[in-house]
Amino acid sequence: MKLSEIYHMDIYSDAGQYLGDVQGIIVDLEKSEISRLLMVPWKNIRGDMKTTLRTKSVLYKNVKNVGDVVLVSTMPSQQDVATKEELNDLTR
Repeated sequence: MKLSEIYHMDIYSDAGQYLGDVQGIIVDLEKSEISRLLMVPWKNIRGDMKTTLRTKSVLYKNVKNVGDVVLVSTMPSQQDVATKEELNDLTR
């Protein structure tokens, strides 16, 4: 699947809750992997980036399936919080 095919897909939790739709994708180029799916356009992120990443994005490692919708795990994880290194990488 191409990254462009994921844009505007609906994101649902595995409990059936609608979370939003994919408005952006953060790719870790050093690891060659998708890091997060944003539920707001990148250009609209203002203020505290850490809070926005925590509340308006999902870690790609929590994605269970991508088909007609994106299905993500609802199990909270300590790594759902944006790390200092991740924030530094995003603000370069």
